[in-house]
Amino acid sequence: MPSDQTFTRYVALGDSFTEGVGDPDPDRPNGLRGWADRVAEHLAALDPDFGYANLAIRGRKLPAIIDEQLAPALALEPDLVTIHGGGNDVLRPKVDLDALAAAYDDAIGQLTATGARVVMFTIFDPGSTGIYAAVRGRMAIFNEWVREIADKHDATLVDMWRMRDVDLVTHMDTDRMHLNAAGHHYMALQVLDALGVEHGLTPMEVPAAPLLSRREQLRENARWTREFLGPWVHRRVTGRSSGDGLTPKHPTFRRIG
Repeated sequence: MPSDQTFTRYVALGDSFTEGVGDPDPDRPNGLRGWADRVAEHLAALDPDFGYANLAIRGRKLPAIIDEQLAPALALEPDLVTIHGGGNDVLRPKVDLDALAAAYDDAIGQLTATGARVVMFTIFDPGSTGIYAAVRGRMAIFNEWVREIADKHDATLVDMWRMRDVDLVTHMDTDRMHLNAAGHHYMALQVLDALGVEHGLTPMEVPAAPLLSRREQLRENARWTREFLGPWVHRRVTGRSSGDGLTPKHPTFRRIG
C-alpha cells in the first residue's frame, strides 16, 4: 500500500549485501552499486533535499556492524535506516544465536527510538540441498529472532526467507554468495514496496539457468571451490576478512542518482 511518508536522510548499515557486492560499477566508491544505492537513487528523484549514507562493509559480522556502524548512523540523525546482518555469523563453526539476537534487539531499539523508519531483513532460504544446507536450521532460528525483534520495535521487515517468486540461481553472482545485478535490482523493489514507496519499477528480465550435464556440474563446482570457497575458508582460518582495509562507500550524506 502506498505511504504518505517521505524520506530525506537515509542511512544503510550492514555487510556485503548492503555494500552491493555482486553488482559492480567501476565509477562508484568501492566499485559497487547494489540495492541500497538503487533505493537511494529512487528516493533522491522524489526529493531534491535527499541525502544518503552507506556505512556497510563486506565481511562484517553482526557484532562488528553494531560496534562500528550504529553510533555513526545515530549521529547522522536519519529518518530512514536499513540494516542487514547475521549472514556472516551463522556461517561460522560456532555462534550464540541468543546472544546475537539480544545485541540486535538493543541496536534496533536504539534506532527506532529516534523516530526513524527502520527496515530489517531475514536471511534467504538456501533450501535443503547445496552448500548452505548444513546451516539452514541456524538461518531459520536467526530469522525467527529477526521477526520477533521487528515486531517488538515496529520495524519494517523484508522477509527474504519467504520470497518464493524469484529464481535464486539466476539472481546470484558467480560466487554463489552474493546477489548479481538482477538480484540487487529485485531487492531494491522489495525494499521500496515494503516502505510503501510508489516506483513503477519492474524486475529485470534474466535468462533461465542453463541445464548442465553431470560432468559440467562437477567442472563448475571445482571452479567455484578453487576461485571462491577456497579463498573464503583461508580468510576464516587466518582471521582475515574481505572487508579488511575498506572504508564505507558513503560515510556522510550525499545525493545520489
